[in-house]
Amino acid sequence: MKARDTVRARGDPLVRATHPTTFEVTKDMTLTEAGDCIIGVAADKGAADLDPDLRALLRDDRAVLMTRLTAGGETVVVRSRGSAALSLDHPTDLVWRRSDFISDRTVGIRSDRVAVTLPGGFVAALQRGEELVVELEVEIPDDEN
Repeated sequence: MKARDTVRARGDPLVRATHPTTFEVTKDMTLTEAGDCIIGVAADKGAADLDPDLRALLRDDRAVLMTRLTAGGETVVVRSRGSAALSLDHPTDLVWRRSDFISDRTVGIRSDRVAVTLPGGFVAALQRGEELVVELEVEIPDDEN
């Protein structure tokens, strides 16, 4: 089983991408210097707005989330996991986490990329205010037994 959704946002001159454990995309229109995990603002969706099929699949401990981030011709692929504990009901924010911590903003845990590990060229595109396209694809792997 698979489901997909796309979120559109934009970068901001204040994108720092220095957070060591998360990255975030938000519907908020502006960014402050304190937002060191935020890589995209003015998103057209928060966690609660994601496709219902995608949200349902993400709420499975077996779920694998592949997120493709594209800005300024640069693409980064992030691999994360879902969890039965995800609520996915935050109205404005989407957060990917390296840890297993879950809040209403969390869309992926155990992510293999966080803000500080994003490539410099990708971060520079975001700092120029380029459009950020976030493609999410979640899959429940077939049991191999």
